[in-house]
Amino acid sequence: MHNIPSEIFRVAYGDLCYMKHNLVQTLVSTLVGPLLYLLAFGYGMRAGDTEYIAYVIPGIIAISSMNSGFSSSSQKIVIQRLFHSSFDELILCPMHTSSVIFGKCLMGIIRGFVGGLIILGLGMLLTPGLYLTVWLLLAMLISSIMFSLLGVAAGLLANSTPTLMMFNSIIILPMSFMCGTLFDVSALPPVVSAIVWALPLSHTTAIMRATADCLPVDYLSVAVILIYIVAFYSICHIVIRKKLY
Repeated sequence: MHNIPSEIFRVAYGDLCYMKHNLVQTLVSTLVGPLLYLLAFGYGMRAGDTEYIAYVIPGIIAISSMNSGFSSSSQKIVIQRLFHSSFDELILCPMHTSSVIFGKCLMGIIRGFVGGLIILGLGMLLTPGLYLTVWLLLAMLISSIMFSLLGVAAGLLANSTPTLMMFNSIIILPMSFMCGTLFDVSALPPVVSAIVWALPLSHTTAIMRATADCLPVDYLSVAVILIYIVAFYSICHIVIRKKLY
């Protein structure tokens, strides 16, 4: 067990080197989407209303952590599995399955967390209604972990890049708009609202919005996120151990 941190670093080393040598491109690709959301919805829809900007920025941070975590993990694994065959070589190495899973998550976790910090910093300059709290940082971290694990699972299960793109279109993209990121979920019809509230991004958004405003944390949302993390990790573990990829 004491070797797991070292193994995770060794698994992630190639991805971290790639991110280091392409730092500018990585930051730009991480921030372009969230900044467009901020301009379009924060300023465009409410003409610079500071209260709405304070409302929407935690949602944009949640979107950023989801997109960065998912895309970084899923795309890397699909490329390594289908085109380079390097993932098979990695599996043959004598290391824990957990090390492989979290090693392939690490770049997505870093991108999601750093991107969220930058958006939060910009938001705090734009409106006085946001606060940097320990709970907000933890929410950003666990959100990045959760969606990076989902990305690993999707990357393992996708049998082609079009399949991964389809997953992104039917799961990730709808969550970006529907999970309380840009408007209150209660505005939706009751049945749709109940379905949306069961999705993971709804809970990360709710926690980030509450903690950015120094409000109490909903521990039910924390529990739901932890359940999703365990579920996504379990899927990754089963797929790797049973060689279902």
